[in-house]
Amino acid sequence: MSNGYHIVVCGSVVPDPLQTLEPIETPAGPALKNEMLLPAVLDPWAAHALYEAANLAAHAAGSKVWLVSLGAKAKLRQVMMTIAQKVSFELVPIDGPASGFADAHATAALLAEAIQSITGLDRSRLLLFGGWESASRGAGVTMQLIGERLGILDQFQGVDQLRVQPDGAFEILERIEGGRHQVSLCQGPPALFGWATGNLPEPRNNPQIGMANMRAIMPALQRAKTAAPAPDAIRYRSASPPKQQRQTRIVKNLSAEEIAREIVAWIEKA
Repeated sequence: MSNGYHIVVCGSVVPDPLQTLEPIETPAGPALKNEMLLPAVLDPWAAHALYEAANLAAHAAGSKVWLVSLGAKAKLRQVMMTIAQKVSFELVPIDGPASGFADAHATAALLAEAIQSITGLDRSRLLLFGGWESASRGAGVTMQLIGERLGILDQFQGVDQLRVQPDGAFEILERIEGGRHQVSLCQGPPALFGWATGNLPEPRNNPQIGMANMRAIMPALQRAKTAAPAPDAIRYRSASPPKQQRQTRIVKNLSAEEIAREIVAWIEKA
């Protein structure tokens, strides 16, 4: 494609997965205990989408990548210090809650509005990337809802690979049941891609890319508009961490064959 693509990646920050998360009740609804003190990372699903977007942009002259992110400004600043060294992009931040308790419809409305406000965005060249799922908003519908609001009809979910054909069309591998892929063809933008894990490694840190990105990221964070999803969109009666369950039976003098038969019988009942 001679003019390249305008690739918008939607991704938020989430608590580091190595941390213990404990839900609590607040006047505004469920939240995480000490959420603002927890170290944060870019949502792993969205990170794959960002790396795939940067790779596609690098192979299509004239392309540009934006990262639209909803999250607390302090957390976005913390995460961008690391992500900015990976790939080149322009940040479009929204200062608001990134909690997994936020409703997907309200979140999609805020993200779609932010995308529509991007200066110079060419909708005829638009490729919307994001995570097929999310480490915080696991509803699996946020990207689809954003696409509907933007009028993008060609949507592909569970994408592992995107190849540009000589005629400018896209060949897409989408995950389906049984560990297989469905091969789809799309004539070109505008289109939406909800990424699974892709097949690209995490880019190495590049301080030069980081310095170039941060010169634009810091002013963008200062100008970030404060927004919050509609509070009455969804309500939770309770929230609690999953309980550990362990069923142990101690027996003696069983042969390996008898143990194997018991395990098989247990699996068949499960």
